[in-house]
Amino acid sequence: MERILAEKSINITELRKNPAKYFIDEPVAVLSNNRPAGYMISAEVFEELIDLLEEKQGKVHTVARFRPNANRLSDIAESGEKLLQGASDKDLTEFTE
Repeated sequence: MERILAEKSINITELRKNPAKYFIDEPVAVLSNNRPAGYMISAEVFEELIDLLEEKQGKVHTVARFRPNANRLSDIAESGEKLLQGASDKDLTEFTE
């Protein structure tokens, strides 16, 4: 059984009758065959969620893990050079980043 992550829930049939009625100040689970098909939230709640996500992302610090030593960098450069020298014109024109 799937979790329902809202205190209020409605089925899709009820939702079709009056969708605007369910844009309230808290999430409403929309059920299909007694399983959550999605959630409805008001514009205000959605904006609050976006603000919280943006705030959280601003506090996240990414730590680089790719820290090769000088020998490893040299090996990578040589390998890249060989790949480029062996590439056909077609390979180079189809390159995408």
